[in-house]
Parts: sequence; structure tokens; C-alpha cells
Amino acid sequence: MNYFDISKFSDLEDPKERKLYRMLELLPASLSFGILILLFAASKFFPVSVAIFIIIFDLYWFFRSFYFIIFKINAYKRFKKSLNDDWTKKLNELKNYSIPVKNWKDIYQLIILPNYKEGEKVVEETLDSLKNCIYPKDKMIIVFACEERAGEERRVLAEKMQKKYEGQFLKFFTTFHPFGLPDEAIGKGSNNAWGLKEAKEKIIDKLNIPYEQIIVSNFDVDTKPYPQYFLCLTWNYLTAKKPLQATYQPIPVYNNNIWDAPAFSRVISISGTFWQLIQQTKRSSLVSFSSHSIPFSTILKVKYPNNLIPDDSRIFWKCVLYFNGNYRVIPLFYPVSMDAIQEKSYIKTAKAQYKQQQRWAWGCTDIPFLIFAFYKNKKIALGKKLIFLWNLMEGHTSWAIASLIIFFFGWMPLLLGGEKFNSSVLAYNLPRIASNIMTIAMIGLVAAIIVNFLLLPPRPKSKSRTKSIIMVLQWLLLPITFIFFSAFPALDAQLRLFFGKYLEFWPTPKFRN
Repeated sequence: MNYFDISKFSDLEDPKERKLYRMLELLPASLSFGILILLFAASKFFPVSVAIFIIIFDLYWFFRSFYFIIFKINAYKRFKKSLNDDWTKKLNELKNYSIPVKNWKDIYQLIILPNYKEGEKVVEETLDSLKNCIYPKDKMIIVFACEERAGEERRVLAEKMQKKYEGQFLKFFTTFHPFGLPDEAIGKGSNNAWGLKEAKEKIIDKLNIPYEQIIVSNFDVDTKPYPQYFLCLTWNYLTAKKPLQATYQPIPVYNNNIWDAPAFSRVISISGTFWQLIQQTKRSSLVSFSSHSIPFSTILKVKYPNNLIPDDSRIFWKCVLYFNGNYRVIPLFYPVSMDAIQEKSYIKTAKAQYKQQQRWAWGCTDIPFLIFAFYKNKKIALGKKLIFLWNLMEGHTSWAIASLIIFFFGWMPLLLGGEKFNSSVLAYNLPRIASNIMTIAMIGLVAAIIVNFLLLPPRPKSKSRTKSIIMVLQWLLLPITFIFFSAFPALDAQLRLFFGKYLEFWPTPKFRN
């Protein structure tokens, strides 16, 4: 299993394997840019073929949008039911548990909060939300995982939080991740790995807590779980088949500052929530994302990744490999609230939004890793390998090019096809057909607006009713946000991987008015 911790081709010792892995790193950008270049060139030499392709592609996304509506509505119904369920009652009614415990209250919650330079207000809001959760506090361990490189100011804040919240939980434990450890990448993953190691040695082993009775919730420092989150998590853990071979994924909603964030940031954040709602109902393509929970014993077996940026997805793929394909994500139709991107100015917010999407899109590095790992692992069924790879590659390729094809490349045959094509009936009808398809597809946008308002927290008294109208009009920005804050960052990330310009971790700013 020496391939488990590969972050880039240079990690490999064998020259042939290094060369193979480097070639695989070229694949994501080659696919995305290859398709775009082919469409551009074909628009001049084969405009009829491109025009037909554009119509078929628009129809594909048209039907897919309605397909998404069905999944979104189904997921929202389950979301609302999950919020309204009495999870304490459901746990008390359980007769049989999937692991050997006498009572559901034997399950410990280990919450790790990696942080760098986030403000005191952000930290306190999260810790208060944990304190207000409905779960036995003597079974909750908080790891406030700080970065040593953040300096003395972070130590002062850590001491203040220690004094305020110590005694509120079984343990409130502060760690400081040393800077410059060998074979580590700066970022959340290495901080998480250090915090988990310290918690094991200094708390869990000293208290002799069985590892199978601990669930680790890997949260961002702005992640505020809704009150019954840990009850819902525990119920799913205790009723799952093979609970140690699963990650437990809540639904991220970006409600912490949603009424304050700029419109383009809201559109991107809410679109992310919609996508996760859809993914929750499609278990075959569900991968751990952002804040999620995982059994502690599983993390110890697999080892949390500390040498790369996309740790949230990579821990899932490492588990898939360790358990030879017999690993999955169990969707929790229960929310955790996070921050939409917001900075002190619109320009800074736009830059931060781009960088966040670029960092998420750096998950394209999972493609060469997974292909190489599947080549090494002969125990996973070929069918499973193909499904995993298709979902991963299709997802990253669509992320990078779908919005460009829909909103931009539809005009290429008309611009490059020449006089002969432009005088044809197909050229006359192409923009009309595409426009009509997209107009009907607006039904999906209406559904998105309705679900958006159902998910929103109440409008603050400080915000006028005009703000609610803006919350509807903001969706007119969808084409712009999808191109500039989704497609471009994804293409950027893939291009960096192509040229070996590996992305460094960039912490998302957490700002409060």
C-alpha cells in the first residue's frame, strides 16, 4: 500500500512509475482543454456538426436539469423530515446496535476544528453552537487545532477559548500544529492529522475509550451544526451495516452570513448546497465534502492525509482503497451551517471566491491518484473502478467546461462557420433553438429560487424587504458566476496540474460585519 500517500509524481521512487503518474497528471486538463479546442476548431471546418452537437448538448442539460429538480425536491423533503424528527426518541427506541455497545450514549463525539487566523467572533459562534447541541456533553471532545505559524495572537485566543469552554464538554483540548514538519503540506489536512494524533495520545488512550465508540467530525472552524446533528449522526452510525466502512455526510448550508454576503457569493454558495442536496440522493457518486464525520478507528487504519490540499475527498478515496472498494458515504439529510465567502470589499470577496473554487477544483489531483491506485489494487472489482472513475472524471470535466459550452460556444459556428453555413437554415435556427431550450430550462431556476427561500434563515430585522427581492434577482448572475467563479477556477486548477505548478493551500477568510 505504498501508493496510499502519493500527492504528486515525485513522491514515487520508481522512474517508470513516476513517468506514468506524471502522464496521468496531464489527463484532466487534456480532456477539458481538448474538448474546448476541438469545438473551436470544428466550428470553422465542421460548423454543421458542431451546431448539432450544441443542440444535443443543450438538450442533455435541459433534461438533466429536470432530472436534478426531482432529486432536489426529494432531497429537500428528506431534509425537512430529518430536521423535524425527534432523534433522541429514535435513539431510545433502538434495540440492536451495529457495534457492541450497551447504550447509544456510549458513543463519543470527537470534533476537530482546524483554525489559522479566523476571528474571535467566528470561533465563538461555532463553539456556542456545539455547546447548544442536544447531546451528552460528557461524551463530546473538542479539539481546537491551531497552527503554530499563526503566531502569538492565536495562542492568546486559544487560551481565552480554553478558559471559556473548559468544563462545558468532556474535554476542550487545544493543539498547536508545528510548522515545517517533513513530508507535510501546509493546510487543513496536516493540521487535522496532527490534532487527531495529539487527541489520541493525550486524551483517548488515557481515558481508555474504545476506538469504535468514537466518531470524528472533521469540521471547518465556521461549521455550526444544527441542534440534533450528533443525535442524527449517532443513529445512522448505530443502524448502518458495516458502520466502520462509511463516511457520514451532512448537507452544508451557507447560512451563517448569507444575508450579508455579496450576491455573486450567495449564488455560488447556494448552488453548492443544491448540488450537495442532489448528490445526497445519488449514493453511487457521493464523495465526502468539506465538513463530514468518520469513525475514529477507520482514520487510524487509513491515516489522515497530511501531504496534500484536497484532504476531504482524499480520505474517502484512501478508505475505498483500504477496504478494497467496500466503502461508501452515508448521506445525512441533516444540515450544518457554514460561511458564504465574504471579505471587506467586493473585489476582495471576488478574489477569495475564485481562490476557494480553485482550491476545491484542485480535487482534480484525485484523478491521477485514483487511476494509479486502481492499477495497483487488484482486489477491487473492475465495475466499481469504472463507476468511481467515470463519476470523478465526468464531474471535474463538466465543472470546467459545461457552462462555457452552454453560454459561449453555442455562438462559435455562427462566428467561425463562414458565409455558407450562416446562410443555412440550421444557422438561422441554432440561436433560437438554444434560446428556447434554455428558456424552458428556467423552470429549474424557479424551483431553485423556491428551495433557496425555504432554506434561508429568517431575514434579520436590520435588512429591508428589498433584500428579499434582491435574493430573487441575484439568480440573473448565474451565467456570470458559473463561468468566472466555477469554470475558470476549475480550468486554472487543471492547467496548473498539467504544468506541474502545484497549488499551495490558501485559507478561506472568515469575515463578520
